[in-house]
Amino acid sequence: MKIKMILPALTEAKSPFRRPIKYSLFPPLGLATLAAYCDPADEIELQDEHVETLTTDDQPDLVVIQVYITNAFRAYALADFYRRKGAYVILGGLHVSSLPAEAIAHADTIFIGPGEDTFPAFLKDFKNGVARKIYVNSKRDIEHIPLVRRDLIKRNLYLVPNSIVVSRGCPHHCSFCYKDAFFKGGKSFYTQTVDAALAEIDRLPGKHLYFLDDHLLGNQKFAAALFDGMKGMNRVFQGASTIDAIVRGDLIEKAADAGMRSVFVGFETLNKANLAQGNKKQNIGKNYTDAIKRLHSLGIMINGSFVFGLDDDDKDVFKRTIDWAVENALTTCTFHILTPYPGTALFASMEKEGRILHRNWEQYDTRQVVYKTVGLQADELKKGYDWAYQSFYSWSNIYKASMQHEQFKQVIKHFAYAGGWKKFESLWNFIIKTQGLNKMLPLLEAILSRVGGKQEREATVASPFPAIA
Repeated sequence: MKIKMILPALTEAKSPFRRPIKYSLFPPLGLATLAAYCDPADEIELQDEHVETLTTDDQPDLVVIQVYITNAFRAYALADFYRRKGAYVILGGLHVSSLPAEAIAHADTIFIGPGEDTFPAFLKDFKNGVARKIYVNSKRDIEHIPLVRRDLIKRNLYLVPNSIVVSRGCPHHCSFCYKDAFFKGGKSFYTQTVDAALAEIDRLPGKHLYFLDDHLLGNQKFAAALFDGMKGMNRVFQGASTIDAIVRGDLIEKAADAGMRSVFVGFETLNKANLAQGNKKQNIGKNYTDAIKRLHSLGIMINGSFVFGLDDDDKDVFKRTIDWAVENALTTCTFHILTPYPGTALFASMEKEGRILHRNWEQYDTRQVVYKTVGLQADELKKGYDWAYQSFYSWSNIYKASMQHEQFKQVIKHFAYAGGWKKFESLWNFIIKTQGLNKMLPLLEAILSRVGGKQEREATVASPFPAIA
């Protein structure tokens, strides 16, 4: 049969004037993973609207649409369109799991939770004419999943085509995190086998990898074995970790030896009361500075994540955070306005308190204020958030942060890395629109020197790309 898989895009991602590079970073691995369960005789087309124009004059038998909160309205519009054309439409993803009653009005079938067990079951039922309206995940196991259908991915349209996921979920339960609704009712963190993960890495060409896992270091035994297996593979990679995993044991050293060159870290806030509000237990009592020094000594760059608008924030929170980030030489930062996603503990508590302002999901993008604030006025929060980005990525602060490093090569690398990422958006836009994005990867890898740190490490080329939330 003819199957069409779609990742709908935000309006911003399709702007004819300027399209932020973050929408051209990673291919839709989730859909490519589901495609692996289809019959080899099926004709499958995978389209990512972030990087290409959708073809809608086709006649697929089955349409699979991945829904997250900010693309929900676009996803529903596409679903309605294809249902009118006679296609059977299924919806899945984070937003569907969070608000199934909303999604089901636009689909023939919806999926709640991960689809490794439910999608194969649906395909069997669909071919036998007995497909159900709702499939709910019950089995949490990815040890024996089929190989991702990377042949369906248009690699040339992405900056980081070598993205990979070797686990599902996260062992922690922050109150504002989307994933708890997705993994409700079962294990919230589980991994592939190490051998399967290494085999998938082996399939990927080139040097650079990006682990999209929520917490790459979340299972110490698995991560240690993975990094041991990666030594000698001549890879450079990025991933995400918590402060706790960085300061505990020697796992981060193993990661560095295996090729980790930048890490996304959820600092979120410098305020202990705010950490408690966000149920960020893994950060409470941990010394941020110790973790940063350890990463820098290993030559690992840091992308710090911060959330503004928690109840204990005041007017000075923006300057305090930027000053701290610059003083501690964070290479890049990702800032967010606190956003109560449906299905989270934060949304439930704010809804009970009458603090949810509206349900225009397109504005739940961590850049808009969608709840009644405490401590800060809504306009103060929005202006402070905008100022934080402008200030942190000003040339003067990029220079100041760069100069905090001990080694000259780290100073140069930091300056080029942060400046190249945020100060040349027009150039990135031109490269995206001329479809030359993927051609930049070898060049950038070549011109960026390795980061040595206090101990000279194995010579390799560092990844030029910061982690993006």
